[in-house]
Amino acid sequence: MTLSAATARPGAVLADLLPAASSAARARVQDAALVAGGALLTGIAAQITVPVPGSPVPVTGQTFAALLVGTALGARRGLLSLALYAVVGMAGVPWFAEGVSGTAAPTFGYVLGMLLAAGVVGALARRGGDRSVLRTAGTMAVGSAVIYAVGVPYLAFATGWSLGHAAAAGLVPFLLGDALKALLAMGALPTAWKLAGRH
Repeated sequence: MTLSAATARPGAVLADLLPAASSAARARVQDAALVAGGALLTGIAAQITVPVPGSPVPVTGQTFAALLVGTALGARRGLLSLALYAVVGMAGVPWFAEGVSGTAAPTFGYVLGMLLAAGVVGALARRGGDRSVLRTAGTMAVGSAVIYAVGVPYLAFATGWSLGHAAAAGLVPFLLGDALKALLAMGALPTAWKLAGRH
């Protein structure tokens, strides 16, 4: 499939612009590489952390990476990629935020939320959710909402806080950062589609 054909196809995501594999076996290898690459990118981005006073939840690059991975790879590969990231971290690789591994951290709910969010934004991307600035803004907002919908209640449960206290510590301080991340995505994703369409 040519790039112009892929960009014209409504159900395509950015990963579909890669040259088509010559066989089913090579297609599976390509998919596996994309899934592993997405997990690795998320693990690396998770090491970019800024502590937030009064909150066990730091500002990190992993949420942005997870949403980009889901959007670029599509629902199935995005979900698998974040599932791999979660499973490897649960197994002991210290690549969650701040070099944490396992499930004991009160922030583990955000990892689970990112897994679900990757699938959601990937499904939205298949419907054109990353091809314009406004659609990308909506896609990022929905993905962020999914992350918090899992992460904040988990934080409340793990710490014994009320849901309101957990939201104050694990949601409110991050809204500005999420807006900035959305702005980056609003510039990057539609631009990637435009550049692909020109080639």
